Amino acid sequence: MPLLPDAEPYAHDGNKIGIIVSHGFTGQPKSVKPWAKHLAAAGFTVRAPRLPGHGTRWQEMNNTVWQDWYAEIERTYRELADKCDQIFVMGLSMGGSLALRLAEEKGKGIAGIVLVNPAVHSERPDRHLLPVLRLVVPAFPGIVNDIKKPDQDEGGYTKMPLKAAYSLTQLWSAIKTDITKVNQPILVFRSADDHVVEPSNTAWILANVASKDAEEVVLHESYHVATLDNDAETIFDGSLEFILSLCAEGGNCGCRLLMDLFRGDSGLFFSQPFHRGGGTFLLLGPLSGQSERPGILLGFGADPSCLGFRLFPRLGSDCWWASEPRWPRRRT
Repeated sequence: MPLLPDAEPYAHDGNKIGIIVSHGFTGQPKSVKPWAKHLAAAGFTVRAPRLPGHGTRWQEMNNTVWQDWYAEIERTYRELADKCDQIFVMGLSMGGSLALRLAEEKGKGIAGIVLVNPAVHSERPDRHLLPVLRLVVPAFPGIVNDIKKPDQDEGGYTKMPLKAAYSLTQLWSAIKTDITKVNQPILVFRSADDHVVEPSNTAWILANVASKDAEEVVLHESYHVATLDNDAETIFDGSLEFILSLCAEGGNCGCRLLMDLFRGDSGLFFSQPFHRGGGTFLLLGPLSGQSERPGILLGFGADPSCLGFRLFPRLGSDCWWASEPRWPRRRT
């Protein structure tokens, strides 16, 4: 079966931190590839699989069930488990549903979860008719390209296959049954104006997971497919910071390892790690001197141009620094 444009799965081999990024219902990898590539540019091992029945013809989806979609996510997990020390799972919409299911099933095998407009139920009135409608009607009109930013295309189906939609509700039921098994750190991005998934989904997830570390970030300039929308950079950078804050325990991220090495009475301050241009950056300097103190910018990442360091004689006057999530530069 020929694939739709840009529906091929994405794969990048990097360090020992593995990340699974899943697209949503009737979507395809195109909707999450910029997200996946951003994480790959930071040096991580990343996979964005194409779920069965997706990225071809909507009719193909009616030949699949949620167990098929989950099996592809689990297969990807096994692949990464063979080569990575830690694995994070991320997903958009139903991709978030599958991420939750993987976290329930794999427990400590998942280091953290990032969700974007995740779904665990629907408030549509016609949902109650799905058990019968799926037997007589193949599809309803779909909701595709719910994106505020102009000229964006997620490459999704324009039809909603009803047999597949009914199976999706069964996935939601399985997730809700086992939701207390989710105790990993979790970061959820939710669009304030989403025409596909209601805000009650995120509220239910955060109210029922057992995670002690749970955070919600509201996106005010994006619709449902936020990974292609105006707040995409917020998602990308937030995901990276989330990973960096958690992979420190294993000493896998160079900047966090350096912070641990000098922590205590070293007399140094550290900025929060931030990502720009294919690398992860950390600014450090002496605690004394306030804005006139010197600083060193250290760069880590897969992109050789981001490796090394840069010296700033006076942080206050010579560069933007820790308080801004952008790559510091000299003022002109």
